[in-house]
Amino acid sequence: MFDHVSLAFSELCVSHLSAGYNADMTRRYSLADRFLMDLSQGLKTLHGGEQLKHRESPGQDAGNDTLSPRERRHAAGLMRVNHAGEVAAQALYQGQAATARLPEVREAMEEAAREEEDHLAWCEERLAELGEKPSRLGPFWYVGSFAIGAAAGLAGDKWSLGFVAETEKQVCDHLEGHLKKLPEQDQRSRAIVEQMKADEAHHGETARQAGGANLPRPIRDVMKLASRVMTRTAYWF
Repeated sequence: MFDHVSLAFSELCVSHLSAGYNADMTRRYSLADRFLMDLSQGLKTLHGGEQLKHRESPGQDAGNDTLSPRERRHAAGLMRVNHAGEVAAQALYQGQAATARLPEVREAMEEAAREEEDHLAWCEERLAELGEKPSRLGPFWYVGSFAIGAAAGLAGDKWSLGFVAETEKQVCDHLEGHLKKLPEQDQRSRAIVEQMKADEAHHGETARQAGGANLPRPIRDVMKLASRVMTRTAYWF
């Protein structure tokens, strides 16, 4: 019920934004407009991942599952962690885009968020196939990550880009670990994680080439700690 209400409200936000376009389909967004856009995106991220998909899942042609009940539970726990990570990634990019100073940096953040939408949808689909649901703490991951992303954007574009580069590096390490932990015969999940890892590496390299600064060691350590907390919690909840 709440999912349907959230999606309906999201569509209402989009309808409001579309109403103000000129004949040439251009519009300058106000602060209120951007708030509605972020709110709409947040609701879709939390309750409508399938609507965000642009590419078909890499795991769709990977064959049928031959997993034991225990292996299915373990695979589902790992994919739930990956889904929670994608919820956080959406929020990080949206928060950074909201406070980016240069238009080209804002556009880069929004484009990266759109590319990450596929990952969110793929993980959600795989969880459904495994008979499981996403983390119940999704709203917490989203709100907290949006705030962190906004703070990174306020620190300056070079630091915001550096934050993206470091985040993607840590995500790639995390996904590599999951490839070692997933059951060997779970080819569907493995195909998804492999493609996610390739995409994340590309996003990180793009951010570095755009001028991302190297983050101080204490900040990198705090990011790793926060990631471990989310990973261990989302596996079960």
